[in-house]
Order: sequence, then structure tokens, then C-alpha cells
Amino acid sequence: MANNKLKSFTHRFVDDGSNILLELTNTTRIPLSRVEVLTVFLRNAESAGPGPAQVHIRFECVESILPAQKSILSHTTLINGKVADHDREHLQRLQAVEGHAHPYTLDISWLDEKGTTRFQRIPVGH
Repeated sequence: MANNKLKSFTHRFVDDGSNILLELTNTTRIPLSRVEVLTVFLRNAESAGPGPAQVHIRFECVESILPAQKSILSHTTLINGKVADHDREHLQRLQAVEGHAHPYTLDISWLDEKGTTRFQRIPVGH
């Protein structure tokens, strides 16, 4: 496994009115396959106290993203192991707010043209 020093992806959160979606853009000159964002575990609300994360966001794997192509990643929000009805507020926690630290990370893995697994970490959230 290799660590990729160059940024192969840029990201942004897209608000479609009823939902917030994660968009990844392949900034390389090669197609990237098996693009996956690892599950993001959100910190518990202050009232919940310490312990395992109650809320986590799981993203679907994308089979490939061509050079300069954008891809929207589907996601599911789970609360205490059950699918949440409305996950807008939780995905908002991954959006950056100017002047605030980025407590979460999008850990992205993919295969390059040689079949080598690559990784990129993108700090996100507030």
C-alpha cells in the first residue's frame, strides 16, 4: 500500500434543497477505481456523554471516477445502529465553518491504474 502525497481529490458539499451531498472530483489525469470514503463517526452531543459514537455516516463506494470527473457519493446516516429518517443536520456537521477546527476526516481510498491502493485524508467539519 502506498500513501499518495499529491491531492487526487477535491471535495465539496452540495445542497440540493432537501439533502446535502458529498461531491468528489478526480484531479488526476488517470481514471481511479474503487473509490471509497471510510465511515465517519461523529462526536456525541454534549448531553450524551462519553462513549461510542451514536451517529455515523456511511458512504457508498464508487466503481470509478474518470480524470476531471465529479461524482456524487450516496450516504446513509445511522443513529445507534439504525438508519436515520432525516440526516441533513448530521451531514452539515462535516461542512467547514470558518474559524473552527476540523474535527473530522474524510479518509478516501482507491486503486490507481496499476492496481495500487492509494489514500488521501481531507479534514472536514466543525
